[in-house]
Amino acid sequence: MRLAGKVAIVTGGGSGFGEGIAKRFAEEGAKIVVNDIDDAGGKRVTAEIEKAHGQGSAIYVHGDVASNDDVKALVDACVARFGRLDIMVNNAGISHRNMPMLEVPEAMVDKILAVNVKSIYLAALHVVPLFRRQGKGGVIINTASTAGLRPRPGLTVYNASKGAAVTMTKSMAVEFAPDNIRVNALCPVAGETPLLGTFMGADTPENRARFKTSIPLGRLSTPRDIANAALYLASDDAEFITGVALEVDGGRCI
Repeated sequence: MRLAGKVAIVTGGGSGFGEGIAKRFAEEGAKIVVNDIDDAGGKRVTAEIEKAHGQGSAIYVHGDVASNDDVKALVDACVARFGRLDIMVNNAGISHRNMPMLEVPEAMVDKILAVNVKSIYLAALHVVPLFRRQGKGGVIINTASTAGLRPRPGLTVYNASKGAAVTMTKSMAVEFAPDNIRVNALCPVAGETPLLGTFMGADTPENRARFKTSIPLGRLSTPRDIANAALYLASDDAEFITGVALEVDGGRCI
């Protein structure tokens, strides 16, 4: 029960890493606000959390993390339901399909930067003042990627967005440290999420086998792997950890 009494928002919580984080946090006692634009996924995850941990342990809030109004409504809904917020997980993200940089449509570039980068700014815009009013600090976790640390061809725009997430994390950590707001990033290697096929170009046994050879521990990441790392960073066990981009990658970045 490392998060007993805590309240967490998890964006992109309707599938993949976000689903894993939301459920893991709930296991450790947190109240959860699941956010997504996929209502079916978000409502499913919320219902599964409530079934496992009791009615009122989670709520679902539809919202686009690239919309200022939606992010404000998300934070307002959290406070209205649970009275406070302790942990903000900026997990929602998108990518273009693996392709040459010059073939990525301009509209997709704008969307990736909005969802993967601007969203971190928008979350801070509404969460940091709330943390300050509450007077007990807070935790922000940004889902970056190994792509932001060791980029490869074919995902250049996505790589750039995750590099920005890492740099924002480090800068935010320093800026908000006087408020006892810790800001860290997760850098997962590709895993069992809906984006896997996008990263590889196509989700085929051959592509999976080829990708696994680049990971020293010999497998893809799982939502549970990422959730356990997020749990550590969110918990008081990491009370002196801020500005870290934690590689959860089976050794890929070595």
